Amino acid sequence: MAFHINVNEQPFDAEPRPGQCLRTYLRERGWFGVKKGCDAGDCGACTVHVDGEPVHSCLYPAVRAEGRAVTTVEGLASKSGELHPVQQRFLDAQGFQCGFCTAGFLMTTAALDADQLTDLPRAFKGNLCRCTGYRAIEDAVRGVRHAEAPEAGQAVGRNLPAPAGPQVVTGTARYTFDVDIPGLLHMKLLRSPHAHARIVAIDTSAALRIRGVEAVFTHYDAPERLYSSARHEHPEEDPDDTRLLDDTVRYVGQRVAAVVADSEAAAEEGCRRIEVTYEVLPAVLDPEEAMRPGAPVVHAKDAATARIARPQNNVVGEVHGEVGDVAAGFADADLVYEKTFRTQRVQHASLETHGAVAWFEELAEGGGERLTVRSSTQTPFLTRRALCALFELPEEQVRVVAGRVGGGFGGKQEMLVEDIVALAALRTKRPVKLEYTRAEQFYGATTRHPFTVRVKAGARADGVLTALQIRVVSNTGAYGNHGPAVMFHACGESLSVYRCPNKKADGYSVYTHAVPAGAFRGYGLGQVVFAMESVLDELARRLDLDPLTLREKNIIGAGEPMVTPGGEEEDLHIASYGLDQCLGIVRRARAEAVPGDAAPEGASSESASSEGSSSEGSFSEGASSDGEEGLAGWLVGEGAALSMIATGPPGGHIADARVALSADGTFDLAVGTAEFGNGTTTVHRQIAAGELSTTAERITIRQSDTDVVRHDTGAFASTGTVVAGKATLRASQELAVRILDFAAEVLGAERAECRLVEEAVQAPGRRVLLKELYTAAQSAGRELAADGHFGGTPRSVAFNAQWFRVAVDPGTGQIRILRSVHAADAGKVMNPMQCRGQVEGGVAQALGATLFENVRLDARGQVSTAAFRRYRLPAFADVPRTEVHFMETTDEIGPLGAKSMSESPFNPVAPALANALRDATGVRFTELPLTSDRVWLALAEAGVPTTGREGTSRRG
Repeated sequence: MAFHINVNEQPFDAEPRPGQCLRTYLRERGWFGVKKGCDAGDCGACTVHVDGEPVHSCLYPAVRAEGRAVTTVEGLASKSGELHPVQQRFLDAQGFQCGFCTAGFLMTTAALDADQLTDLPRAFKGNLCRCTGYRAIEDAVRGVRHAEAPEAGQAVGRNLPAPAGPQVVTGTARYTFDVDIPGLLHMKLLRSPHAHARIVAIDTSAALRIRGVEAVFTHYDAPERLYSSARHEHPEEDPDDTRLLDDTVRYVGQRVAAVVADSEAAAEEGCRRIEVTYEVLPAVLDPEEAMRPGAPVVHAKDAATARIARPQNNVVGEVHGEVGDVAAGFADADLVYEKTFRTQRVQHASLETHGAVAWFEELAEGGGERLTVRSSTQTPFLTRRALCALFELPEEQVRVVAGRVGGGFGGKQEMLVEDIVALAALRTKRPVKLEYTRAEQFYGATTRHPFTVRVKAGARADGVLTALQIRVVSNTGAYGNHGPAVMFHACGESLSVYRCPNKKADGYSVYTHAVPAGAFRGYGLGQVVFAMESVLDELARRLDLDPLTLREKNIIGAGEPMVTPGGEEEDLHIASYGLDQCLGIVRRARAEAVPGDAAPEGASSESASSEGSSSEGSFSEGASSDGEEGLAGWLVGEGAALSMIATGPPGGHIADARVALSADGTFDLAVGTAEFGNGTTTVHRQIAAGELSTTAERITIRQSDTDVVRHDTGAFASTGTVVAGKATLRASQELAVRILDFAAEVLGAERAECRLVEEAVQAPGRRVLLKELYTAAQSAGRELAADGHFGGTPRSVAFNAQWFRVAVDPGTGQIRILRSVHAADAGKVMNPMQCRGQVEGGVAQALGATLFENVRLDARGQVSTAAFRRYRLPAFADVPRTEVHFMETTDEIGPLGAKSMSESPFNPVAPALANALRDATGVRFTELPLTSDRVWLALAEAGVPTTGREGTSRRG
């Protein structure tokens, strides 16, 4: 009997392949709203309806859908195009950021009945979101509207919706692989089973005999050139220690060979048929051991050529510096406290995995062809530069473009797939695709750097600091991508935020035979801030001082120099100051009897207390909470922490923008920065609309494509608004001037009399429409367009403070978060709704890293947590609703007074929670994550009774 399936009321009769899941069947027929996030039924991004029932299509055999009606997110709207009520609510609430998970949440929500809507934690147990922190999703389900439509010229500071919102909620936003390319070949990678080995022989003949296999690539096919997978404006910041395919493997999971075939199945079989003979070599996994004499050397390379500090000791980079005299400072202290802290590996877990597709496209007017790479990347321009250098190609022969990117968090500031895909496309002259599996994302991509941090702090009895000293050891893994830069950054703002005459730092970025670490939200600061803020909290308690008071006595003030042992960064300034306001928010939160009271004077509240959202919440392993009820026997405490971060990287960060008047009187804005849920696309439209006195809907934006502007360093280091946004501001301001100058000529009016309005230029008694102005400019041989540029310097700093009230069950080690408050100094908040979402998402991600996320390696160096169900991401039921408060500051450097706020909310979360845990239990926790078993064991070892006093803090 013939196979038949009805998808969105369209019949299909193509029979599925043996074993094919419904997800791939649907995507092969163009229903790209069905996403791949895990291939294991863990994330829900692939949710569809089968006869009205939601299913995870990655687990649902396509053959079981025979004779059934399947609905994808594309089929929710009516035939006339009217959105389904759930789609409209998600649009009104802006219940998404990157949007990769949104189709799954929409399909799950659309199938909920009234009873299920009363228990969203249970209803969403099969759906994950890495970006939002879930509050925006809850608001969407409850029908809370946040999106605004301000008048022309009034976009900045308002809750404008994301331009791609309609496409996100209808499943038509195009991510990396949401394209149909004829003749596409599929790549799979053979990876090393050893932590350290030399490839003695490799036989690909059996693989090449597999039907459908087109080519196999090994180290014999790879360029000899060494490079770094890290993407920075200045490549010399990173060591050249990576070869595209190497004859020495340095971690379990390193790519050994690539098989290209006409199907993924053939490519996978080809990998299985490759025979590799390895000479297994000694390996080292611990960074302290790696630095000792006689340890296995990870990279026996020339130090100067590869830019490795001490390859013989596995030290890729190091920093040593002292300001003042720390020995004297400790001698002058009334109390000295010293402790060692450890943080773990964390996966970025963006729901869209790494991947790229490369093909050749014809250039116009007989210009030949060029290589085009479509990639899930935060750095299209830097990736093009690297590909051109690696394959010795001129830039005009390579184009790199990013579609909408399904999450990044720093993990896509790397070239992990584009190089091998480009090699295959160049050799086969065919389109080639490589898409990581979820497991590969754990052992073939990068992680957050594990740190060991020893902090020594001295203070007088009144709490004034006399000396600060840190020793930082960062495990960069098998390759040094981002290693030195992360270590340098970690030793910077963590120390300079405090005023202290004597400071010393020793930092080491160390190679081991482990999965490489890379850029991650916070870029090393979060690891050291955890240690520093914990030590200062403990110092205050031992001095019998309020921890907030100790901080207030020692924090850097407005206009003061930021001093680190590495020296003062000349281009870094406190161009606006809201740290005192942040601590004021924390004081008010501590004093309030109930959450939701008014914010202190000088701060604006964006707390999650809107209809349908609770400012209370829980974050615990398998438990939920309704505030402080039912906590008999639990220990209750509170804690806070602060952090400071530069609003961009040192050494410059370049952005170009171009804005032009279009024939219909609207505007075309071209920027290089990528959109992956960071919200910069919306902000750029707001900036342009404000300067051009129009509405955001009249700004069309083209982005993240090396064709559209001269250059853009990339969407990382919190630069999307403060750097790329400044380029957009300058371009828009210049275009406004040019329009008014030309309009004055056309109208015969004085330039000072002309005023730009939504669709025209007005002068007393006359006006000219913008589309008429465009026609006149064309006739005069003039283009009404302008370019903007910003080089990323000077830079400012942003401040954050986090406060928690928690309860701990001493009998199980379980932690419940009773209240979460975050204070953010973001300067002029361009879009409060979006900025609040960035803060909430950062707090949620940091809580996952604080409480249970952990990329574990076994004794062989193999990742043992290569799936979401073994790794444990925060789910809807886990995340508290954080009250977010923005400080009233205006930055002198950032565009229109704005500062960055995408990375920084992450940094103070772990120490704030650890300090609250210390307040509740009397035990200082020094290692993350704070899992219930770790907490229970520490309390048992400390002799803490298994029952506590309900609703009371140990400090009273």
